[in-house]
Amino acid sequence: MRTACASCSISESGSGKFDQVMLPKLNRNCRGFTLIELLVVMAIIATLLSIVAPRYFNSLDRSKETVLRQDLNIMRDAIDKFYSDTGKYPVDLDELAQRRYLRAIPVDPLTESAATWVVISPPDDTEGVYDVRSGSAETAKDGTLYETW
Repeated sequence: MRTACASCSISESGSGKFDQVMLPKLNRNCRGFTLIELLVVMAIIATLLSIVAPRYFNSLDRSKETVLRQDLNIMRDAIDKFYSDTGKYPVDLDELAQRRYLRAIPVDPLTESAATWVVISPPDDTEGVYDVRSGSAETAKDGTLYETW
């Protein structure tokens, strides 16, 4: 453990007043960090951060893609179950939540909103929700658009 290199001392006279303040003297045996040592350490930290930061942001994007795929599969499964039970497609996504096929409409992880889902109508021009897609216009890591998933 290091000891303090400089110390202040105050001498008190017999009358209770402070007579002198002794300023600390430089001690050549005290060791500290030089500017060069601090710069080397900061350069090492900056290098490590430049390696780690892109991997962190890449993993965030991959996790958003995984959540989007899972949400789309769950909603499509709920739409299929609704059609199987009732013989018609739900009017909107809220109907799936109201009739308890979904607990709640999931939030699109890319747009961070539950209101941006793109609803696809059935191919036979009837009303309802046949399919659901993301409302994001961004491109996935595999080069496809999220709105085509």
